[in-house]
This record gives sequence, C-alpha cells and structure tokens, in this order.
Amino acid sequence: MNELNPRMNWNRGSQLVRPLLRGRYWLVCLCMVVWVGLIIAKLFWLQILRHHEFVEKAEKQQQHTFAVAPRRGVLYDRNLRELAMTVQADSVYAVPSEIDDKKATVHALAQIVHAGSDSNPVDAWTSEDQIAARVNASRGFAWIARRLSPETAARVKALNLKGVYFQKEFQRFYPDNEIAAQVLGYVGVDDNGLGGMEQKFDGRLHGQPGHMYAAMDARRHVLGSTEHEPEPGENLVLSIDENIQFLAEKALDAAMQRTRAANGTVVIQDVHTGQILALAIRPTFNPNDFRHTTPALLRDHAVSDVYEPGSTFKLVTYAAALDQHVVKPDDMIDCQGGAITFNGRTIHDNQGEHYGVITVHEALEHSSDVAAVKLALRMGSDHFYDYIHNFGFGTKSGLELPGETRGLLRIPAHWGSTSIGSIAIGQEIAVTPLQLVSMVSTIANGGVYLPPHVVITTQAKDGKVTGQPGNQGTQLVAQPFHAGEDLPNPLPPGARRVISTMSAAQMRKMMEGVVLYGTGKLAQLNGYSSGGKTGTAQKIDPATHTYSKTMHVASFAGIAPVNSPVIAVAVVLDEPKGGGVSYYGGAASAPVFTQVAQQTLEYLGIPHDVDIHAVRPPSKTLSAKDEEPQQEETGDVNELVAALNDLPADDPLRESINNARTVAAGSPPVKTTVNKQAEKPDKPASKVTPEVPKTDAAPAPQLVSVALPSNTVKVPSLIGLPVRQVVEQAALAGLNLQVTGRGLVRSQEPAAGSAVQPGTQIVVHCAR
Repeated sequence: MNELNPRMNWNRGSQLVRPLLRGRYWLVCLCMVVWVGLIIAKLFWLQILRHHEFVEKAEKQQQHTFAVAPRRGVLYDRNLRELAMTVQADSVYAVPSEIDDKKATVHALAQIVHAGSDSNPVDAWTSEDQIAARVNASRGFAWIARRLSPETAARVKALNLKGVYFQKEFQRFYPDNEIAAQVLGYVGVDDNGLGGMEQKFDGRLHGQPGHMYAAMDARRHVLGSTEHEPEPGENLVLSIDENIQFLAEKALDAAMQRTRAANGTVVIQDVHTGQILALAIRPTFNPNDFRHTTPALLRDHAVSDVYEPGSTFKLVTYAAALDQHVVKPDDMIDCQGGAITFNGRTIHDNQGEHYGVITVHEALEHSSDVAAVKLALRMGSDHFYDYIHNFGFGTKSGLELPGETRGLLRIPAHWGSTSIGSIAIGQEIAVTPLQLVSMVSTIANGGVYLPPHVVITTQAKDGKVTGQPGNQGTQLVAQPFHAGEDLPNPLPPGARRVISTMSAAQMRKMMEGVVLYGTGKLAQLNGYSSGGKTGTAQKIDPATHTYSKTMHVASFAGIAPVNSPVIAVAVVLDEPKGGGVSYYGGAASAPVFTQVAQQTLEYLGIPHDVDIHAVRPPSKTLSAKDEEPQQEETGDVNELVAALNDLPADDPLRESINNARTVAAGSPPVKTTVNKQAEKPDKPASKVTPEVPKTDAAPAPQLVSVALPSNTVKVPSLIGLPVRQVVEQAALAGLNLQVTGRGLVRSQEPAAGSAVQPGTQIVVHCAR
C-alpha cells in the first residue's frame, strides 16, 4: 500500500533528511565563525600587537634616516672676532644596491679621497679596503669619505658615478690656524670636542642633532625627503684678545728659535678682572689639520704642567713678610756673606756673591736666597703656608679649560725640617704658569686674588646672553679690553684679599727695583715702568731623582705699568739651551716679557708713565751680580715627589705619575710649529726700548730707530695690509689704532708719511 502512495514515502524521507541538513548548516556556520575569528585574531596580532614592529620594518625598507648634525656654536674673542666657526663641507656616501661594479667604483673613489690633500695618507678609514668593506656590508647606505675639501669634492663629482651621492655636513673651521690652538682645542670627525674649550663646553657648543628622512621605492630610488631641523649650539665669548694673542705667540716663537727650549708658555692677564687676554703655548698645532697632531701638542702647559718656580716665588715670601710686618722695604737684613745654616742644611747665595748687611729691597733685587730664608723663618711655617695658599698655589683656579692641576704644595705638617727654607726660594713646591701670573696680578691690583677666567659670556640658541650675572636677556656685544683702576664690586666668587693695599704697593716698587737695578734689567720697557722677578730653577732628573746640572726652567713674572698696573705677564721656558743663550730667567725669559708687554700696552693705547727714548742708547753687558743666581740643590726631592701622592685621583698629574718624576712635568721635546706670519722680519719702526743691559748670548729684541723732529713719529703705510700686520705696525710705531670693517686695509687716516705725536689714533678702513 505504501508502494501505491509515493507522496507518503517522500514525506517520510524528508523528515529523515531535514535534521541532517540542519546539522550541516550549523557546522558550516561554526566553521565560518572560527575562520573569521582566526582572521580577526591574526589581524589583531599583526595590526595591534605587532603594529610598531612592522611599521619600523616598513620604514627601514621604504626610507632611510640621516642624522643631521647641528651647527656648532661659535667661539669669539672679546671683540667678537671668530676664533672657531662652522662651515659646510661635502661628504660622500653610496647606495651599494645601485652600484653595478662595486670594485671599480670603490677603486676610483679611493684614488681620490685617500690621496686628497685634506686626507692623511695613513688614514685607514679612507683606504680602498675600508671603503670596500663598508660598501659590501650594506645595501642601503655606506659612507665613502666625510668633509672633503672643495677641490677633492669637485674631483669626485666629475666622476659622475652611479649610486654615489653627496651630503652637506658641518665642518669646524679655525680662521687663524695655530692662534690660541691649545685654548680652543679642535673638533674630531664625529663633531666631538677634543681639547681646550671645544672639549670643556662640548655639550653646550654641540647643540641638538636633527634628522632627515628620505623615502625610497622598491628599487631604492629616492622619492623625496623630510627634515627635522637641528638646534644649533650656544656661542661663547672668550676673554682672549685675538691681536694680543698674536703678539704673545709671535714673541714666543722668536724666543723658541733663540733658545731652542723644549716648550714655552706666555700668559697675559688683566690684573683688575682676572680675565686672560692671551695664553700662548709652544709647540703648537693647526686645529684645521687635527689628523697630524699628537697628544703632546694638545697639552696646555699653562694649566697642566708644573715646575719648581725658583726665585720668582720669592715674591710670595717677601709679600708675606711685608704683610706680616716682619720687615719693611728699607729695613736692613744680614745676608751673612751669602750662606745660612739651619737644621743641618746650608743654603748659599750665588757663587761670588757675599752680601753682608743690605736693605730688604736690595736683597730682592739681587735675589738673595739667604734673605728669603730668613724672612720665611721669621714668619713661621703656618703663617707662610697660609699666604702661599691664599695666593692660589696648591689649589685649582677654576679656569674654564680642561686638564688643570692644583700643583704640588704640602701642608706644614708634612714639611721636612728644612722645607720652609727650600719653599722660601721656590723649591719643594711646584706651580703652573697660570698660578704664577695670578700671583703677580694679586700684587698688581692692590692685594686681592681674582680667579682667572677665559670665558666672558655665552650666547643661547635664541641669540640671548646667558651665564653672565646681571645681563641675562641682553644681546651679545663685543667687550673690548679697557684698562681699569678699580676691582669688581662685589668681588666675584673665589676672590679674596691676600695682602694689604700698602704691602702690595711696597711690593710693586720693589719689583720695579728688580727691573731697574737687579736681575731683571732686560725687562725694561720704553715709555712704561715695569716690575717683576726672574727665576731659574733646576729640574729633577727622572733617572737619578736628583737635581739636574743641565736641565733648567727659565721664567719671568712681571707687571706694567708699575704706577697704574694694567697687565700681568708670566713667561716660562722649559730647558732653554740653544745658540749659546744663557738659561737664566733674566736672559732667556725677560726679553720675551719686554716684547710682549711693550707691544700690548701700545696696542691698548695705555698712556706712557715714563720718558720715551727716541733712540736706543748702546746696551751694556749683564754683570755676574745682575744674573739670576743658580740655586743649589737645597730642596728635598723626596719631599716633592711624595707630594704627588697627595693629589686627588682626578688631577692630571696623576695620569703620568710614573713619568712625571721631574718637577717640570713637560712633554718631551717636539718640533715646534711656528706661526708663519711671525717669521717675517720686523720692519723699521720709530718706537724703541730704553737702555737695558744685555749679554752677547741673549740679545734683547732690537727695534730699529728712526729719528724724527719735534718728538714726532712717521705714520707708516698700511694700505693693502691685513689687520694683524696693521696692529703690529701700529704698535711698533707707538700709535693707537681704530679698525673698521674686515679684510685688507683700503684707506687710512692720517695719510702715510704724516708726522704725528706718539699715541695718535690712526683710523683704518678695511674691506674684503
């Protein structure tokens, strides 16, 4: 019957199939949901959890990031002349994936950049092997050479190589080459300051780098770029006067050639502010060519080296004795025939000198060791030490230069039984030239120690001045040197009174006596009074740990003018030994003071305070009593060497403690780089120095005299000369100078050949 009713059979079959289809439907739906869920999870994992990672990968594939160096801050002298500035130079890089024949391309590039005049032939970074290694190590970017000279860059561009590109980079440039090299330091290839101000203020000068993003297609072709601008560094205004610095280096060059010293230092300081006007070091280097420098040339002997000061230190002994009212300048002191014995040690004056009872000022003029020892014994160790410390010895001055040492000075509790006598004559103590010039500045300004400084102001990125109290927010302006008569009020941090005004005045007159009648006759100036003290110290032989018979340090520390001091000058020559020149401070170093002080005072337009000699009288020969006496081996070498152990760990002398057993911790003799401009012979000039005794072995600087009627001078022709030669000619002629513009002199007033009074102001107009 069922067979006869197919409809009934179909209904029964559909009832059986329908649940099966419904199950499949939900299974398919479940599968779709799981599949969509997995896709969503995968997308969440890729686009949310790993989004940053894939963005970085995409950026690396699609664009290249270049660090854009900021423009480094400018270093100015006090008159806002650029001492260190930043210019743009071409650097070469390659995109290796675009280069068809890498070997040939690398070879062609190396032939130019490695042998270029701006590259060191032994510089491995630009060798063919090194360039090839960088090119083969990357597909997207490889440096070829950086900061090329215009000539070398032009030769590379002429090759028109595929895959080789150029990038502008900042390069440090020093327009005066060697001038103030140790003060400025230099900048390495990675724009890091190395030495001097560049190192000390690297963080502030460097600025904040920017970035350039270059978009590329799949074939590494550059499609476009965006740039995040860097923030330039701060500018610094130094107390250095470029012209005074040049005069100091010129005089030091002449002294190095004359004496063949291992190294030399000249420091000029403003006595009323403590600002350093010039700091000259020889040997030197050219910071524009830093690849050829050495650590020895980078060393700033003025702040990093110490030496036994010898008789220049007697100024401290006499100043302390006067201030303690132990003696007066006209008091009589018994030099005991040139010998004194105490605590088992005998100290002698110079051989042949047998002074008896003489005045205190005469004892200083003739540099009597016996008198200095007696004065120190009268004061006592504690009082004497206090004066030494207050004069700035044994402590860092805080000068804004790296590598300053505090020197060697032990507390009285660590002195030996005869140390007080040795220290009184400048032994068993080690000082820096900077400490020496600060000491005489203290005497010159009336007895107040002023910490030395080489930075005046800094300029922030927005052009505003920072770092100078009371002047925040003002525009950066030049601060030419003007001779002052008063000390800062209030006194700067670190300043202190050391001796009374009366004691300082007495010391200045006694220092003038040293120059007029004693061991410093070669330090006399023409038209200006001067005062100072000579010094000749034996160095310690590192092999024997005893005082050497052949190695000496000749020094002179002086001030000018005596009646109204403006500058203090310290001259230190390490191991003068050439051309038969005497190694005594009065013969080797005093003439350097004469040249530097005379030209500096004339350049500054300081009024004369003594008569001017129109013609230089015949000079005399220094007698034996006028020469600085050679000191005996009175100091205890072990006491001084032991003082090295008292230095803090960060003192630069600790770095070479095994090598610095000599008290004059100078570098080994290095070939001196002489400023080529200073090699030119002096031209005839009308200003001459007064009569001064001199030896045949150490002739004083000669200035040719020109006799002019009615005490007038002839205006030299300055047309076509650079400013530096103009400054030199004006100083030699005794004329004041006002310069407008920059470049070569195009006109001058008054005209060349005019007869004018000494000190007349000459105006020159310069243009490039």
